[in-house]
Amino acid sequence: MSKFFKALEQAERDRTLREQGQRQEPKATPATPTVPAASREDPAPGRILVAAKPPAAPSDGVEEHLVSLLAPTSFEAEQYRALRHLVEQLRKTADLSVVAVSSAEAADGKTTTAINLAGALAQGPETRVLLVDVDLRRSSVKDFLGLGHIGGRGLVDAILTPGVALEDVVRHYPPFNLSVLPAGRHPASPYELLKSSNLGGILEEARRRYDYVVLDTPPLVPYPDCRVIGKWVDGFIVVVAAHKTPRKLVEEALNVMDPAKIVGLIFNRDDRPVSGYYYYASAQSPDGARPGWWVRTLNRVSGSGRRRGPSWPGRKP
Repeated sequence: MSKFFKALEQAERDRTLREQGQRQEPKATPATPTVPAASREDPAPGRILVAAKPPAAPSDGVEEHLVSLLAPTSFEAEQYRALRHLVEQLRKTADLSVVAVSSAEAADGKTTTAINLAGALAQGPETRVLLVDVDLRRSSVKDFLGLGHIGGRGLVDAILTPGVALEDVVRHYPPFNLSVLPAGRHPASPYELLKSSNLGGILEEARRRYDYVVLDTPPLVPYPDCRVIGKWVDGFIVVVAAHKTPRKLVEEALNVMDPAKIVGLIFNRDDRPVSGYYYYASAQSPDGARPGWWVRTLNRVSGSGRRRGPSWPGRKP
């Protein structure tokens, strides 16, 4: 037999031995992922706890502009922390605990602002914060937080169904120390539902149970919803998309609200490098007349939306 064929046979024997050795090696046992418990106590009947993933990776499915949740040490998050400070001061001086976030029109960044404000407030380890989606026409809080795939009851069910308590519909978000009350199913008549005294009862219960209640509400101009919600709210924060929201629309939004309920304005997508995203204006002058900030605000709002500032952190309604 030639050396060539002997070499082939030796190579074949070596290959067979390697394959046999591989078959005899024990297979590695996959590590069982550890999922942290949502709570040390069993949840109350009907309560939905969201803790499907460890806190080390809470960003899965969360809208990237929610910097208060995803990047709390970033510069952008500091802007919301400044807003948090203002709300905390208003709680001390004006007993503000239920604050609504709205805008003149859709897509000005109100939902992003509401969630980021709630996230900034929830950074206090002992602070109890509830985020409520009251925009029953175009609810999106659940989607922004990556909870869109989770079913269950929400605010609409609590209003319509007797015997449904607040704790039955609130979802707890342990990675962010945040409680969320989603809108739930879409009602046939949102306005009539928001007029219901049941909503007032729910918000009053939330006021007793939580330090802060942040509401994401419908836009001010297209719908009258905020006018009926206003009687249960301590104050409104109005989000304005700088260089995008028409000036007349901002003025109309401010005029339809009770001036005593407007605690300030937030400029979204502002292109001033000093202020970045955040800008606040006090709501009233001491004599009750239209304050100077009103005029300054309108001067900074584009009449045609011809120019945009940076797109962070607000993006959607």
